[in-house]
Amino acid sequence: PLFGVFLGQTFQVTSQEATKLSLAFSRPPLPSAEDCQKLSEDVQKAILAVATVYYWLPKGQGTTLRKMVRDATTEVVEGMIQLTDTILNAPVESLSQEQLISTGGVWEACEQVSNLPRDNQAAVVSALAACLGVVKDAVEEMEHALVEGQDPYGDIMEDEELGFRGNRDTYWSEADRQLLASCMGLMKASKACLKKLLAAVKAHGKADSPEQIAQLDDLADIANEISPSVDELALSMYPPVNPLAVRLNAAKLASVLKKVLEIAKTSHVCPPSEEGWVQFLSGAVDHNMNKVKNFTQDQL
Repeated sequence: PLFGVFLGQTFQVTSQEATKLSLAFSRPPLPSAEDCQKLSEDVQKAILAVATVYYWLPKGQGTTLRKMVRDATTEVVEGMIQLTDTILNAPVESLSQEQLISTGGVWEACEQVSNLPRDNQAAVVSALAACLGVVKDAVEEMEHALVEGQDPYGDIMEDEELGFRGNRDTYWSEADRQLLASCMGLMKASKACLKKLLAAVKAHGKADSPEQIAQLDDLADIANEISPSVDELALSMYPPVNPLAVRLNAAKLASVLKKVLEIAKTSHVCPPSEEGWVQFLSGAVDHNMNKVKNFTQDQL
C-alpha cells in the first residue's frame, strides 16, 4: 500500500511539471534563462523521482508487477522527452497542436498509474486477462473464416483480373476442413485454459510469500506464450494449407498448453477444487493433437 501511495504521488508531481513546462512556452515572451533552468531542474527531479520509485520496488515483489511498473515509467519518461522536443522545435507564437497533444500524452501516461496493480497477484490477473482477450479475438476470427462455404479471401480478392476463383490456393478442401476442425479444438482449449486459469488466480492467488509470488510469475510467463502460438497456428490454417506446417504449429501450441496446465496444477492457485478442469483440458489437448497427427500421417 505504501508503495502505491509513493507511486501515485510521484507521477502526479510529474504531470504537474509537464503542465508548468507547457504553459511557460505556450505564448511569448519566452521564460528568462533563469526560469528555464528552474523549469528544467524541476522536470529532471520529477523524472528522477519516477525512476527511483521503480528501482525501489524489490524484485521479490514479482517480475510481472515490476514489468508493468517499468512500462508505465518508460511511457512517462518518453512522453516528457516528446513534450520537450515539441517545445524546442515549435515557434512560440502560440500553443501548438503538437504541444497540446504531447502534454496530454504525459497526463494520460501519469494517470494510467492509478490503474496499475498494487501486488503481483493483481498484476498476473491483469496479464492473464490481456492474453485471454487476444486469444478470444483469434478464435472468433478463425471461426468466422471457417463458416461453411465461406471464401477466406472473398473480401480481398474480387478483382476480375485475378481470374477464376476455383484456384486451389484460395479455398479449403474437405480434408483441410477436417484437419482444421481439430486445430480449432486446440484454439478453443487455449481460450478455456486462460479463462479457467484467470478465475483460479482471482479466487486462490496470493502474493504473501516468495514462493507464491514466484509461482504467479511462472504462470504469467508461460501463459504469455499461448497467444503467439495460437496466432502462428491460425496463420498456417489459411489456404493453401500445408498439413505439415499446421501439424508443427499445432504441436507447439499443444506443448505450451500442457506446460501451462502442469505449472498450474503444481501451484497454490489449484487446490483440489480446481483439479477437474486441469485434467479435462489436458485430455482435450491430447485428443485434438492426436486427431491432427492422424489427419497428417500420410504427409510424413
